[in-house]
Amino acid sequence: MTHILIIGGTGNIGSPLVQNLANNPDVSLTVGVHQLSKAQSHFANWPNLNLVHFDFLDPKTFPDAFSGVEKIFFIRPPQLAKPKQDMAPFIDYAQQQHIKQIVFVSLLGVEKNPMTPHHQIENMIQQHDIPYTFIRPSFFMQNLSSTHQYDIQVNHDLFIPAGHAKTSFIDTRDIADVAAVCLTDAQYVNQKLDITGPAALTYDEIATIMTQILNTPITYSRPSLLKFRHVMRKRGLPKDFVNVMVMLYLITQLGNAKTVNDTVQRVLNREPRDIQTFISDYRDDFLSPQ
Repeated sequence: MTHILIIGGTGNIGSPLVQNLANNPDVSLTVGVHQLSKAQSHFANWPNLNLVHFDFLDPKTFPDAFSGVEKIFFIRPPQLAKPKQDMAPFIDYAQQQHIKQIVFVSLLGVEKNPMTPHHQIENMIQQHDIPYTFIRPSFFMQNLSSTHQYDIQVNHDLFIPAGHAKTSFIDTRDIADVAAVCLTDAQYVNQKLDITGPAALTYDEIATIMTQILNTPITYSRPSLLKFRHVMRKRGLPKDFVNVMVMLYLITQLGNAKTVNDTVQRVLNREPRDIQTFISDYRDDFLSPQ
């Protein structure tokens, strides 16, 4: 039996990954979370999960989380934008524990963008000679229902500085399914997987699709990068988090987010979810609270 540590088990990728692997009789799971009470409620239907407190910034939480673990899955918390400070102790500890595989959710096109935290984390893992799988997805569809939810609910607008560029959005549930395969199939060790959704779309097209499915007019205001940064900071979002978002949307404007490939289909033997399915499934997250 393979013992896997999933860090961030209540997130948009971690949660479906936990539910996927919890049904695998050849896997035992430890789920590292920042808020135990939230996780206990979230996974109330999975009483046999080993839930532990975990914090990248607190090495005292590492021993319990790593106990008996052979493989690790993690995604960079958005607020941690300085890998040499935030992530190095964790990666050092993983090396000391002789972890057999780290599956890290990185970023599509990361090899061309050395300034991104994802690029730096990939390099750190490789420099530590830890067996790895780097999953490099395009933009998450779930960014619309989380980071940009407020503007959609309140202003019925996509307040996103992406210009007219196209993006090959991917559903985080598909990322989780790919991660589950990578953690249980040795052929994906030391592989870098670029994964995308089935189509590249502009945010104008996304607004049109949302309008049709939600039966509510949704606009795309296309703010400048500077205006977007100003508004996000004014709302109280951390500076480093906002700066990374601005960097990623600049990459989008340059046309680096439009790649579409068939990796998901090859790994999962099925098509990735399309944006229409995502919007329909998450419909309630986009409608204004009553």
